[in-house]
Amino acid sequence: MVHISDGILSLPVLAAGWAITGALIAIALWWSKRKGSVVEEIPKLSVMTAAFFVASLIHLAVGPTSVHLILSGLMGIILGILAYPAIFIGLVLQAFLFGHGGVTVLGVNTIDMGVPALVAYGIFKAGNKLIPSKSLASKAGLLGALVGGFAVVLAVSLTAGMLFTLGKEYEWAIKALIIYHIPIIVIEGVIVGSVVAFLVKVKPELIEGLGGEKG
Repeated sequence: MVHISDGILSLPVLAAGWAITGALIAIALWWSKRKGSVVEEIPKLSVMTAAFFVASLIHLAVGPTSVHLILSGLMGIILGILAYPAIFIGLVLQAFLFGHGGVTVLGVNTIDMGVPALVAYGIFKAGNKLIPSKSLASKAGLLGALVGGFAVVLAVSLTAGMLFTLGKEYEWAIKALIIYHIPIIVIEGVIVGSVVAFLVKVKPELIEGLGGEKG
């Protein structure tokens, strides 16, 4: 239920969502061009967008809501600032191909899942620089698990905030959203931590959040 559907949110919220998402995508592309060629990142971006697309498309109905993997933390750790446009692309494909989420809410839904990815990237990168450790893989895996779970917490919080603008009649949806995503926090933490620890050992250059560290 981190995907909000069309016809629920007010026009001002939708407009703000599109404005913020447009600005963040522009900043992400501009910043990436400053660092190097965006074209070189397309293969990695494509793979991660596909992973996000599939993971968040498969959802399980639980009571009045549904839960699914989000992978915002993993997107941020691997793609860095480009995670935001990648998530936007994934949401566009889901909305138009499968009707998952909505079209008018693409800006808002991208904020709900894209901002946690950016925060996860920042925390992971800072943690790897500041926390001393003899084993980069162990440190990165632990940090990956923490930011992977935290990204879900942030995504749920942002979505709850959007629903809160609708008034008290949606309090039940907010409570259900929070309660039923508690297991997802743990599951995503384990998945992200495991994937990051593995990649650090076999292909550390794939992880943008390492900030240039290898091995």
